[in-house]
Amino acid sequence: MKILIADDHPIVRQGLRQILAAESDMDLVGEAKNASEMLGLARKLEWDIAIIDYTMPGRSGIELLRELKRSYPTRPILVLSMHPEDVNAVSVLRSGAAGYVNKETASEELTTAIRKAASGGRYVSHAVAELLAADLESQSEKPLHESLSDREYRVMWMIASGHAINRIAKDLSLSPNTISTYRARILKKLKLKDNASLVRYAIKFRLIE
Repeated sequence: MKILIADDHPIVRQGLRQILAAESDMDLVGEAKNASEMLGLARKLEWDIAIIDYTMPGRSGIELLRELKRSYPTRPILVLSMHPEDVNAVSVLRSGAAGYVNKETASEELTTAIRKAASGGRYVSHAVAELLAADLESQSEKPLHESLSDREYRVMWMIASGHAINRIAKDLSLSPNTISTYRARILKKLKLKDNASLVRYAIKFRLIE
């Protein structure tokens, strides 16, 4: 299996290399540190499976996932994340991922997830299976942040993480006025008044560390 990986942390990429090197049927053919690099590799290299980080500079992992699925709908994409399963796993799987693997358990789960995805299935850990079951059983009101678009979620996360408007604008290649518009829209959707209340909201729902 020819595998691509994308993660902005060199030490994580090194760990993934070591995991894959121990498997005779897995070959790492390219690695990227952000979404743009990953899309470039996907276009010029032959690959079977991609493993991407959920949180990267610029375009988020969820945006990268959807873009890869649009261009390569039949190829499985696994998402790695430092966040607990109950924060993002369900939305990631709904977006077309072949599996969601927590970085803390990647050394035990990743190769199993890769083989499951390669066979055409979806890798679901016990924790994620419980979340999916609960999600199916309950039709109660969803958290307000689930109504955010991918870009709105990214801007929300960056504001809640303490980034200034100008810094966000530079990272996302947008104008400060556009980011301010996103901020106003996010606050309205989340029924919040200011950045301080946004930070409290993000902490409450464990959207930031």
